Amino acid sequence: MYKIVEKESLNPTVTRMVVEAPRIAAHAEPGQFIILRAAPDGERIPLTIADYDRTRGTVTIIFQVVGATTMVLNKLEVGDCIPDFSGPLGRPTQTEGLRRVAVVGGGVGCAIAYPVAKKLSEKGCEVHSIVGFRNKDLVILEKEFESASALMKKMSDDGTWGEKGLVTDALRALIEAGNQYDEVIAIGPLIMMKFVCAVTREYGIHTVVSMNPIMIDGTGMCGGCRLTVGGKTVFACVDGPEFDGHQVDFDEAMRRGAMYRPVEAEAREKTCNLFKAE
Repeated sequence: MYKIVEKESLNPTVTRMVVEAPRIAAHAEPGQFIILRAAPDGERIPLTIADYDRTRGTVTIIFQVVGATTMVLNKLEVGDCIPDFSGPLGRPTQTEGLRRVAVVGGGVGCAIAYPVAKKLSEKGCEVHSIVGFRNKDLVILEKEFESASALMKKMSDDGTWGEKGLVTDALRALIEAGNQYDEVIAIGPLIMMKFVCAVTREYGIHTVVSMNPIMIDGTGMCGGCRLTVGGKTVFACVDGPEFDGHQVDFDEAMRRGAMYRPVEAEAREKTCNLFKAE
């Protein structure tokens, strides 16, 4: 059992939890994830490791309350325990030898992008963070990104936070201004990562994306997280979750993700009704 030692609401739909998991904290690196069950009979879901503290033996997760399992998880409070919490899984972000990197985060994907920006900054890399949200009410980790970034561009769809526009607008402007990047790391909705890759392809900039498809076991056995990268089938849980964005078949990934929406909606409705009955 893994005790929750901190819980914080970052915005109306996003929650931050700090969990006692010393063995995971001892080995965790940015880019990796855990798989948890919020209840003994619940489904397994992957969540990226948003931060870790090796001294305290804790792992931080940040999740959006959108489905049945995240609703159950969000009902847990400080002092409660998560029954299953496995990791670290996946391959860590490669940070060696990078001198200047643009880290692009969109929405709740910023929870994944932040530890990457932090690690790069700690290793002496110049980090330019481009962070985007639909509006100011959905902003998370603003101060954390500022502390890890030599330059930070804030974007919102409606202009209520930072500049009005898309993260791709800011990225293109920075490149056109003469910034030369060893790499661009994009983490967020599939459609956002697809269009970031379309921009960087024009300039020949190597681009890494973090993929988060449906996962069950996290070891490659179930095959649920398969993707097509460079014309070959790979598994996000063991071959990723990070891949060369210019090689990812985003259209296929979006079609596969959409297949599960009716089932997810049904499970969410059942869970909502269960909580109402309580």
